Amino acid sequence: MSVFTAQDLRQVESDAASRKAEGRALSPRAELLIASLPKRTLSGPLVTGLVRTADFVVICLAGGAAWAAMRSSLSGSASLYLAALYGLASVAVILFEMFSLNRVAAFHRVYRLCARLTVAWSLVLLTELGLFTLLRADASAERLWLIATFGLGLAGLLAERVAFVQYVLHLTKTGRLERRAVVVGGGAPGESLLQAMSTGRALDIRVLGFFDDRDANRSADTLAGYPKLGNVDDLVEFARRTSVDLIVFSLPITAEARLLQILRKLWVLPIDIRLAAHMNKLRFRPHSYSYVGEVPVFDVFDKPIGDWDIVMKAAFDRVVGAAMLVMLSPVLAAVAIGVKLTSKGPVLFKQARHGFNNEHIEVYKFRSMYTDRLDNTAQKQVTRDDPRVTPFGRIIRKTSLDELPQLFNVVFKGNLSLVGPRPHAVTGKAAGKMYDEVVDGYFARHRVKPGITGWAQINGWRGETDTPDKMQARVECDLNYIENWSILFDLYILIKTPFALIAARNAY
Repeated sequence: MSVFTAQDLRQVESDAASRKAEGRALSPRAELLIASLPKRTLSGPLVTGLVRTADFVVICLAGGAAWAAMRSSLSGSASLYLAALYGLASVAVILFEMFSLNRVAAFHRVYRLCARLTVAWSLVLLTELGLFTLLRADASAERLWLIATFGLGLAGLLAERVAFVQYVLHLTKTGRLERRAVVVGGGAPGESLLQAMSTGRALDIRVLGFFDDRDANRSADTLAGYPKLGNVDDLVEFARRTSVDLIVFSLPITAEARLLQILRKLWVLPIDIRLAAHMNKLRFRPHSYSYVGEVPVFDVFDKPIGDWDIVMKAAFDRVVGAAMLVMLSPVLAAVAIGVKLTSKGPVLFKQARHGFNNEHIEVYKFRSMYTDRLDNTAQKQVTRDDPRVTPFGRIIRKTSLDELPQLFNVVFKGNLSLVGPRPHAVTGKAAGKMYDEVVDGYFARHRVKPGITGWAQINGWRGETDTPDKMQARVECDLNYIENWSILFDLYILIKTPFALIAARNAY
């Protein structure tokens, strides 16, 4: 844990007092830990994927440079060498993976990494030289091209790996390259689990502490050197205020009722949840387990969208969102002019909504209400013939044109996705009750980033959510989307959205 100055401690105490007034206070240990941790982390698989991509690009650039320098002496078309180069790079990436050169742990031993890389790259060259000799015994110029590619590629790969070593060491030093884990459960099982996780060889896992619902008389403040950070309810708040990647239960598999009780509270979080199996007397086949370091665990819940899926979805959102902004710019301009000419006040307004992991975000919308009747907190839902809505506002709300400025949230702020559960107002209500009071597990829809459109919207659940049944139906659609997400699913929903808007009858 970082060393805090007196000013830091005063700030933590002040923030804690403010949260206590709002009913969200955590223990001083938890508050200090949150203050010391970077807000966001990078996953090991993401870094590994970046390394693979960089390897492929470096090899292609090396081969391309060798071809450009020797093209006058080479026979055959450029497409032939391009195909050979792609094959060379693909074989190299596969072989590097077999040599474990892409694992995060390998970047902590730079000399060994470079030596193994040289051996693996040499094997790739020998394989390609053998193929060239077998297919064309007289291809001396092509063999020289391969040798030149080998030299340039080796220099580039070594330089790239040294750069990645520095990058990985920086991320490790700043605490951004780690899977943050917490344990649920104390006593002897909790202590045993904490010891096993701390002595394992999983270099990317950092255990933050443990949470236990038992009172101070039955639960120690410290186990195996790790602090007690609170109870299970505190864990939900803790995970929403800092990045937690993994929750491991130390409870025995026989404590079914207790496990289900706790899981009902924790499944709304976008976190991997595991049940430790290292102390269970029941033994299953090895493939029945996954592992946290060397600790066997049962998978209970997985984070819905993680690692490279996050990158793919973010890239899809930014690229497609930017294209939509360009294509729809005349429509955006026309609606903005219409809002300005038909009523006094600003063209846009911002509204507080629930975002990913219950974060509060501000989303942009075209103003559809009279300025003196705006409801920025959505205390009252818009109904048919609502006097607060302007005549032009009724048109853009009916057609959802008022939502178009949320493309700015997608492209520039990144706190919205094109497709996902619709972000509801922070103070939104159904039948006079807060949404989470109406629908059990409501916050589970916040395990992914909210979207401009979603599975619920194209299935007709758009507009008012004035009854528990309507809210329940929306949430069920949202959870179905989360469990079955894919880029193709997002594309399907985007294509269906205009047709769903035309058919909609319940948006005012």
